[in-house]
Amino acid sequence: MNRMMAELFGKATGYCKGKGGSMHIADFRIGMLGACGIVGGGIPVAVGAGLSAYYRGTDQVSVALFGDGAANEGSFHESLNMASTLKLPVLFVCENNQYGEFTPSTKAMNIQDIADRAVSYGIPGVKVDGTDVLSVYDAALEAVRRARNGAGPTLIEAKTHRRGGHAEGEAAFLAGQEYRLPDEVAASERNDPIMKLHIYIASHNLVSTTELEVMDHEISETVMKAVDFARSSPDPDTSSIYEDTWV
Repeated sequence: MNRMMAELFGKATGYCKGKGGSMHIADFRIGMLGACGIVGGGIPVAVGAGLSAYYRGTDQVSVALFGDGAANEGSFHESLNMASTLKLPVLFVCENNQYGEFTPSTKAMNIQDIADRAVSYGIPGVKVDGTDVLSVYDAALEAVRRARNGAGPTLIEAKTHRRGGHAEGEAAFLAGQEYRLPDEVAASERNDPIMKLHIYIASHNLVSTTELEVMDHEISETVMKAVDFARSSPDPDTSSIYEDTWV
């Protein structure tokens, strides 16, 4: 967490030495290939990783995470077609939060469920409640099992709703032009996935409420220590401006 927080602060001790920021945190050592600044640009990267695993004969499965807006990009369709044709071990996970930046998905596509597009490529299309941790886990577990058995990719659509806005300071940017109704935002807050999991754990007596409170406290302390670490870390030296980057 220290290195991740340092990257958010743009510090030299961050995962990408302060050059990736919030959008491009990566750690190749654990198979985290980072992100792409182009909408939908990371989807074919995951297909490439899946192709690599296929050729090397490993049991690795690559995962592409993207939003509903990216599902309308050509890279999405090309990637699903290639992965399906070659039966590559790839999970395509669409986090459908109902908006592409400030545009409702209903105005950007003429279908209700992005998972329905899977049938065009002869692969499973699974719809899950993106605010239900266990439902997402079960869907991913089955998709990974299929991929490792050589059955190819799966498209998972996790339906959810974003709690915050698309970007920092968007209220000032939009100058009072609301694109989401207050009731809509309030409903998403009531459907918070962490709260729902908390209730599930407590109601099934898996962990006591006291233990959960202790965990919450420990997590908060860990985060604050990470913030302190980031603030006290050095900025990248100007002499390193051309290191680790394509110029």
